[in-house]
Amino acid sequence: MGAKPEDEYEDDGRTIVNMNVDGMPWYRADRDEAGERSGQPGQGMSDDELRQYKWAAVRAGLVIVLIFGAVFAAFIAFCDFIWFR
Repeated sequence: MGAKPEDEYEDDGRTIVNMNVDGMPWYRADRDEAGERSGQPGQGMSDDELRQYKWAAVRAGLVIVLIFGAVFAAFIAFCDFIWFR
């Protein structure tokens, strides 16, 4: 299932993903095509949207904690009332 000799890779020069990321050792500002920092987290979100996003994340975490807590409490009750009798 290896590559056949006639299936050689040919570089056409297109950039699929720009790996020129700010903060990386190979970052070069002169190669930044967009010129702006597009796609950065938090950009374009208002304070109200950001607050709603954070509150939704906290609620999701609380749901998970409540589920694990209920399972743990049910296990303790099972051990106390059924298993250890």
